[in-house]
Amino acid sequence: MLLKPYRETLALPKIPSLLVVATLARIPIAAAAVVLTLHVVTDLDRGYGAAGLVGAAATIGGSFGAPVMGRLVDRRGLRPVLVLTTVAEVIYWLVAQALPYWALLPVAVVGGFLALPAFSVARQSIAALTPESHRLPAFALDSMTTELSFMAGPALGVLIATSAAGPRVAMLTLAGGILLAGLGLWLLNPPTRADHEAPVSAGERVARREWLKPRFVAVLAVTMAATLVLSGTDVSVVAVLRESGELSWSGLVMSLWALFSLIGGFAYGTVRRGLPVLALFIPMAVLTVPVGLGGSHWWLLALLLIPAGALCAPTITASSSAISQMIPAAARGEAMGLHNSALTVGVALGGPLAGLAIDSFGPTWGFAAVGAVGVLVALLVLPAELRRRHTPPTPDPTEAATGPVAPSAGAVVLSADPVVPSADPAASTADPADAIVPGPDPAAGVEPAGDVELASVRPASVRPASGSASGGR
Repeated sequence: MLLKPYRETLALPKIPSLLVVATLARIPIAAAAVVLTLHVVTDLDRGYGAAGLVGAAATIGGSFGAPVMGRLVDRRGLRPVLVLTTVAEVIYWLVAQALPYWALLPVAVVGGFLALPAFSVARQSIAALTPESHRLPAFALDSMTTELSFMAGPALGVLIATSAAGPRVAMLTLAGGILLAGLGLWLLNPPTRADHEAPVSAGERVARREWLKPRFVAVLAVTMAATLVLSGTDVSVVAVLRESGELSWSGLVMSLWALFSLIGGFAYGTVRRGLPVLALFIPMAVLTVPVGLGGSHWWLLALLLIPAGALCAPTITASSSAISQMIPAAARGEAMGLHNSALTVGVALGGPLAGLAIDSFGPTWGFAAVGAVGVLVALLVLPAELRRRHTPPTPDPTEAATGPVAPSAGAVVLSADPVVPSADPAASTADPADAIVPGPDPAAGVEPAGDVELASVRPASVRPASGSASGGR
């Protein structure tokens, strides 16, 4: 019974192949940050601060590039974007290994901007391939497989870069890995629109003002705060264990933390009705604050990481599911790109924030700082969420003229058109994993079109796609 949601989800057409290809495609992306760092430190004989600047440059490029590539997917289809980004990123890694440091910085921005969008494409395709009744376990599977990619990628990158081959060979290996990843996604060509949704060739356009609304921005803010907490926890774990003389145990503690996230993500994917993003994120942030108290013993630190770690993958899963429900198909790629940017920006901010607190007050304060910032973001978003839930839905003035459009059985239309419940009773249950957006009112049966319009060694689905310092689950 526990595995039933996963069995049913994996029985859906193309879902297993999508998860396998996406998992393999993310491995070279996951290895990018550590390989780039080792190249700057070893081959270019620069410090870790200089390496961090290169990672920040790639992060900035990726943050701007992800929504642009997503918009191109919405307008031109997936395959042209895969060709563009695969060729561009292969050239980037081939060229970057031979550049001096001063030239590597601007090139890293371009490389991040044109990075292969394996993360957002997988989530966009999951939204297109799954009815709403199976979307939660599908995104949970995506989260867990991403975790596996970020366990394997950095380890392989370090293995190659620290061997006799060296970081430059590791960068050339990444070029080959990206080429295979792009080719695999191109051959698979996962759909970005469901069968009942207008295809890309129809040229449907949705103005940003129709979906870029406060509730969507609120989900992005919580997503960013979640990865900020996660990447800050990474830095804090290392600092606390180093202070106590147990730095050698840091790898094991990180692996256990990732395991806690995998278990939490698995359990969350089996629930019948998901939870709001805030309901998952607030306890995660609060429970991160006292983790540093266990820094005197590595095993105690690992135990204190269990509650917050178990909520990592569920929080990111809930945010992905929430966005998939509120965005029309014609804008899904851009929205998932913005979601990916939020993940990446949070990762980029968490490490420096924790580091500042550690340098100023001590290692245990790293956990407290990122946890407190997470709680603050949640409190800022909470009033808007409460107002939203107490505001009755506004009737759609166009419904009388156009009438609702019935979806195919077992699916829910997520488009600019009025929505009616699926003919499939199992599929008609809205997944409330959306913290900011409650599902359609079952009594009304229709959600207003304006509301529908709007996709390392730690928990999986927050891994940055830009090749910046990873911190994501």
